[in-house]
Amino acid sequence: MNSSDKKRNRRILRVKTLQILYAYEMNKEGLTALTEGILSDIENKSDKEFSIQLVNKVIASQKELDQKIKEKVDNWELARIALIDKLLLRLGIAELLFFPDIPPKVSINEVIEIGKDYSTSNSGKFINGILDAILSDLKEEGKLNKTGRGLIDESLPKKNSKKESE
Repeated sequence: MNSSDKKRNRRILRVKTLQILYAYEMNKEGLTALTEGILSDIENKSDKEFSIQLVNKVIASQKELDQKIKEKVDNWELARIALIDKLLLRLGIAELLFFPDIPPKVSINEVIEIGKDYSTSNSGKFINGILDAILSDLKEEGKLNKTGRGLIDESLPKKNSKKESE
């Protein structure tokens, strides 16, 4: 599988994860049946596992995720945020926090693109603003647990810094 197939595959998995979270949000029961039904056409075991882990992390960490959202939406009640946007924000934050092998920019870009397809025309900007702010906080607090090449964009110390300051 080449990288564009993997990207497309992950997008499909994130959309299916969003569908599971949305359905669960509507009736608050039957998570296993919902998950199995929505993922029934996914044959690859690791793909299915990725989606299940993402669903479980979002649901298990909902209070923490919602608190991070609340901190960024000044004077805006969480209940007033469109449900799809709220679910996408939770999904994106969960990836930032709990999936060390996914680059932050990938997580953010993916939920923005899904938001453009499944929510309002302003969702992309809204989601981007909140996730960027949360990403900055996580970096400042040292809570961004990303490993591997290209997963954290640290600025390298400049060589010849003496020459520049003279």
